[in-house]
Amino acid sequence: MFNDARLTNFIANSLALLAVLALIVALVAWVTQRPYFAIAQIQIEPIQAGTLNYVSATSVRATIAGRLSGNFFTVSLNDTRKLIETVPWVRRAQIRRVWPNTLRVQIEEQQPLALWNENQMINTWGEAFTANQGELPDDSDLPHFYGPDQSERLVVQRYAELARWFAPLNLRVVKVTLSPRYAWDVELSDGVQLSLGRDPAADVADPHGRSGALPFAARIERFVKTWPVLTERLGGRALRSADLRYPNGFAITLAPVSHTPTK
Repeated sequence: MFNDARLTNFIANSLALLAVLALIVALVAWVTQRPYFAIAQIQIEPIQAGTLNYVSATSVRATIAGRLSGNFFTVSLNDTRKLIETVPWVRRAQIRRVWPNTLRVQIEEQQPLALWNENQMINTWGEAFTANQGELPDDSDLPHFYGPDQSERLVVQRYAELARWFAPLNLRVVKVTLSPRYAWDVELSDGVQLSLGRDPAADVADPHGRSGALPFAARIERFVKTWPVLTERLGGRALRSADLRYPNGFAITLAPVSHTPTK
């Protein structure tokens, strides 16, 4: 009989405890669903110090309007982050809660390096992205890159090498084209067209092109080192194109001479 009494007390205490816990859970659930904790404010700021040049709070709010589910306690930060990263010009977002009804969104903007193919851009990390090119500053003078899908990082790497070689000649690279067969064509700021042939890294899985960097640079170096002598020998004649695919030299084509009538 003593054991039966202990068992009865244990069951009664357990039921009482479960009732209290259920009441607490119900109370917490009721409190967390109060309108006071509905997301009322979204703070937008850059990840690093500075200002946002392309992303506005208006564009972020317009993207997430009607698509943000949950309140301060239940909203999924990961789903919200993925949603905000669909906003044009947003490369990466970080989100955290701010008591009692605010989300703080820190944004890393896309930094455009070049135009990519027909309607995209490439950022400084070698990633393609889509945004309104009309929002670029009026004085922006981005080069134009063309290439197959998944070749963005290789094109950026080769562009960096080209820019480094031609900078001492006060020449900029304005267009880089990588064909489906991974052959390079380049246009310089003075209008000269360069044919560089097939990339040495095309035969290996090397998106950054490191395996072919030295052979690629050798072609450019030979041309750049010859440039002063070549310019002197041309005597003011303009160069139209150069074919650098030869193993021990290159071929050039001169621009046509315009003859002006004289008395």
